[in-house]
Amino acid sequence: MGCRTVNPKRQLVRLVRTADGRAQIDPTGKAAGRGAYLHERRACWEYALGHRELDRALRINLNDADRAALRAHGEQYSDDD
Repeated sequence: MGCRTVNPKRQLVRLVRTADGRAQIDPTGKAAGRGAYLHERRACWEYALGHRELDRALRINLNDADRAALRAHGEQYSDDD
């Protein structure tokens, strides 16, 4: 979603829209709900959150708390490939 580079799903981080309309990371990749995938690169997370790409992909409006939590998670990654 962020940089639109194609990789196998197992190399990406899956985010899922929960039944209560929130976004969370799906470490198993099997949680029920609408999903979106991001690379383990900080730039992809920053782009997806900053340009509301994640909101569009999951068809929700992220609240400030969810956006901050996802941004903090994205900070753990480097920009190296």
